[in-house]
Amino acid sequence: MNKIMNIFFYLLLINISVYAQNKESDVNHLALATLMIYDGKLDKAREELDLVNKESQTFDASKYYTVKGVLASKMEDDKGAIFNFNKAIEATKIKVFKAPKVFKKEKYLFSLGSSKAKEDNTPKFDGKKVKQEKLDKLYIYLSQAYHKVKDYANTASSLDLAGEKGRDRASLFALRADCYWKIKEHSKAIEALNRGSKLFPNDTTLLKQKFYYFADLGLYISAVENAKLYMQKTGADAKEYITLAQLLISAKQTTEALKILEEAKAKFPMDAKIGILLGHTYLQKEMKFTTAHLFKESSYKDKKYLKDAVEMHRRVKDYSHAIYLNSMISDKAEKIKQKLSIYLDRAEYEKIIGLKHGLQRYNLLKDDNLRYALAYAYYMAKDYEAAEKHLKKISDNELFLKATVIRKNIAKCRDNSMECI
Repeated sequence: MNKIMNIFFYLLLINISVYAQNKESDVNHLALATLMIYDGKLDKAREELDLVNKESQTFDASKYYTVKGVLASKMEDDKGAIFNFNKAIEATKIKVFKAPKVFKKEKYLFSLGSSKAKEDNTPKFDGKKVKQEKLDKLYIYLSQAYHKVKDYANTASSLDLAGEKGRDRASLFALRADCYWKIKEHSKAIEALNRGSKLFPNDTTLLKQKFYYFADLGLYISAVENAKLYMQKTGADAKEYITLAQLLISAKQTTEALKILEEAKAKFPMDAKIGILLGHTYLQKEMKFTTAHLFKESSYKDKKYLKDAVEMHRRVKDYSHAIYLNSMISDKAEKIKQKLSIYLDRAEYEKIIGLKHGLQRYNLLKDDNLRYALAYAYYMAKDYEAAEKHLKKISDNELFLKATVIRKNIAKCRDNSMECI
């Protein structure tokens, strides 16, 4: 829009400058103001506009208020721009546009060559067309000013009044739709996007915008249709497939999300994130073994997912795979924590005790949960002294109560060893 304004303003500048050569001094001020704005001397331009005589017979209200509107817009006075552009529109509607004067060459009594008069191929001046073009441009400027003050209803209506200028780019339909959406006129927003898509069938941004609107309205079938059409036209990347799937998941459209992710996995087999998201989605359907397999696949492509793969294999009790994947984790502290969980599941208490030095080395015993697990392993291995030593250091309220129960059991065992057989 700014490019259009600059071109139009430059043409207006030339027009006023020529017009001012044979007019009164008040029009000269308007011409000077126009030049000042073009040169970026905004304060000087305002001073010149203040000198324009609005009572003069040659006063051109259409041009005057257009220049004032442009100046206000440049000075970020959006309310002033709205006022002046509206005044310019009113003045332009009643202005009579006349054909510019054409200076013809003098006719000579004798001429060389053909004696036939040359045809005048100059297009016939169309005052109505010129007026409409001026109005269309002014409505575009007005829509810009309204948008800056977040008056979305008037932004959209100004675009509609801008005639061809309000329909010559796909981005203007996207803007219309955004304005209608913000004022909760959802059907008009979708209609604006549909109109834009018909005029600009190769523009994909309108399809993408429509997809988000349908999704927000809960119209997921329409949302997916538009998303697929968008992705076909753009050759969508993995990130866009993931975005679509996440939106469907958040809307509890798990089955549709799975279809999108399976398609994405086939298209982008080396993208680990797709496999992880697909695994999480299957997990929502309680398909834990499928999730474990997908996590393992993704961990081979990107080692940052090894932790997830180990945990999922532990949950499905595939301990051999869990231990194997755990061996590839480079983070020593994380590796020890996961090993402890696996050994605890398998009741391999001696192996947990064997992790003691690693737990100490990486300060993991600051975590009361890990200290409790170690204490419990000592208790189950009947090393009551070591168990009590660690149980006494637990401060977490819930774990402290559990530790108290174990310590009571230890006391019973010491009083009567038959209690702990």
